[in-house]
Amino acid sequence: MARLSLGVDGTHRDKVRRLFDKIAPRYDFINDLQSFGLHRFWKRRLVAMAGAQPGTRALDVCCGTGDITFALAQSGAEVTGIDFSPPMLEIARCRQSAFPKAKLNFMSGDAMCLPFADASFDVVSCGYGLRNLEDWRTGLREMHRVLRSGGRLLVLDFGKPDNRVWRAVYFAYLRFVVPVFGKLFCGDSAAYAYILKSLHAFPAQHGVDAALRESGCESVGLKPLLGGVMAINYGEKGK
Repeated sequence: MARLSLGVDGTHRDKVRRLFDKIAPRYDFINDLQSFGLHRFWKRRLVAMAGAQPGTRALDVCCGTGDITFALAQSGAEVTGIDFSPPMLEIARCRQSAFPKAKLNFMSGDAMCLPFADASFDVVSCGYGLRNLEDWRTGLREMHRVLRSGGRLLVLDFGKPDNRVWRAVYFAYLRFVVPVFGKLFCGDSAAYAYILKSLHAFPAQHGVDAALRESGCESVGLKPLLGGVMAINYGEKGK
């Protein structure tokens, strides 16, 4: 669940893009391993909360290999998945053959400068990508911009548990165990050590909650998962 940065040109973007391009072939497998398969459940929760249905236009930002994109499409929505990593998108497109009736499309693009007009989508989602942006607030503003009035914005990402003991256990797992998975299965421990590094600089669920409120979103809330290890932030664009 380490995700790609879709930031502006520069060292941060290039470094993170190379890192995730490299791990793309083993990305889904390690996600299952490090989360004990729970990431699939959390993504389904996000999709259920999106309330997509036939006729809904949805955008999945930082779509990676397409888990959330495909799930939204299965609800009958017309979905666009956007990511900056060609290897991730290649895997997503290969998986697309298993969904012959789905109305979906994958494209390369920058989360901090989305190539869509204002108010283009009824639902905008982002799974495990926001914290990796060069400027996550800019990414969030872009997602808000392309959302229509009354549309729903949802963000699933790593959280920071409020309980200090549980947070310490969780951070120790990210620091000492998760990089071992990266080393064993991708030959690169740095790819998964990056999760903790990116999380330290990210205000997590409470920061995203505050930013959604500042943007003018209504019905803002957050759903902590596994004691705050993960969280889904959500809100609706004001009319």
